[in-house]
Amino acid sequence: MSVLSPSDLSPSRPSPAGAPQSDAPFLGAPGLVAIAVLLLGTLLLGLAYGPVQGALFLVGGALGISLYHAAFGFTSAWRVFIAEGRGRGLRVQMILLALAVILFFPALADGTLFGHPVKGSVSPAGLGVLAGAFMFGIGMQLGGGCASGTLFTAGGGNARMLVTLLFFVIGSVLATVHFDWWTSLPALPPLSLVQTFGAWGGIAVSLAIFAAIAGLTVMVERRRNGALEQAPPSPRSGMGRFLRGPWPLVWGAVALALLNFATLALAGRPWGITSAFALWGAKGAQAIGLDPSAWAYWQTPANAKALAESVFADVTSIMDFGLIAGAMLAASLAGRFAPSLDIPLRSILAAVVGGLLLGYGARIAYGCNIGAYFSGIASGSLHGYLWAVAAFAGNVLGVRLRPWFFLERRAPARIDG
Repeated sequence: MSVLSPSDLSPSRPSPAGAPQSDAPFLGAPGLVAIAVLLLGTLLLGLAYGPVQGALFLVGGALGISLYHAAFGFTSAWRVFIAEGRGRGLRVQMILLALAVILFFPALADGTLFGHPVKGSVSPAGLGVLAGAFMFGIGMQLGGGCASGTLFTAGGGNARMLVTLLFFVIGSVLATVHFDWWTSLPALPPLSLVQTFGAWGGIAVSLAIFAAIAGLTVMVERRRNGALEQAPPSPRSGMGRFLRGPWPLVWGAVALALLNFATLALAGRPWGITSAFALWGAKGAQAIGLDPSAWAYWQTPANAKALAESVFADVTSIMDFGLIAGAMLAASLAGRFAPSLDIPLRSILAAVVGGLLLGYGARIAYGCNIGAYFSGIASGSLHGYLWAVAAFAGNVLGVRLRPWFFLERRAPARIDG
């Protein structure tokens, strides 16, 4: 995700020195539009495709609000750890994953949740995952965000991220052209900790891995910086902070884990983002006279069905739309919705290259930081862990490439998450 510090989420009109900031939310036209979209979208989707579709659109909206208000980042958290040795964001990611496996594993082991069948995001772990996740990792740092970060920052008014999103979609559909070749490469079959160790054994193994990673970040941070970074103070408290932000990172972790669990309950599978980008790109290809249905990726029954139907019938698409609207609402509540088209040329170039890498990498790696990393590990999938290792390596290279595109200066970094 893009770099957003808690100060970035404060109102655009600061109060006079020493004066308390107002807790009364001011929406403005963008906020009112976002509310209208969320309410009307929920109603219309519910009428056209059933109440579950409408509910999932609202869950997407809640995800957008949570991501924006908590500035919950994957890209920036990894960048700050790589560049500065600060690990607070990574430790909160481990809390996120710990909460998720505790919620997910019993339901996945049982195969049902609230009387409905559920299954995890478990995919083969092979060379395609390694290559795709490595590409995605580079793209995270050049594009300025991951999958969820691209959507919530674009929805929050970051015009540059619209460029990243456009090329994210283009990269995604390009990957479907070659998808069958990537899947033909050597790979282990889908493996899950839930299947291997059972629900509670899988939870124990997972928590041990997360604790080891968190412990490693503590060691690195203390060695490089002398002490652990503390969370910055918030200009608001109580209900004002809940409505307008910024939220503590842990609030964001709890919200994302619960909302992913809600997605599992409603959709029968965990939260994902980037399969919709490939679908949007394929619809665009059809609009200019190409025939994506001739490509192997779109000949599987599920993908062929999605391509034949409206995007509003696609669960991932409507959740993405809801996420954008939710982030727009959150940005309006925070007083930060102020798009600017003053984007340096090198930054645009980075968005183009980064977006292509993000889209192509996500498809051939069976997902992104949400579908493969968050939901994959929440499902106990080996491919989720393999994705995380390869994507982190790609981030290391991406961090080294960033100064050329963004002319960054070395300075103490501020973590958004």
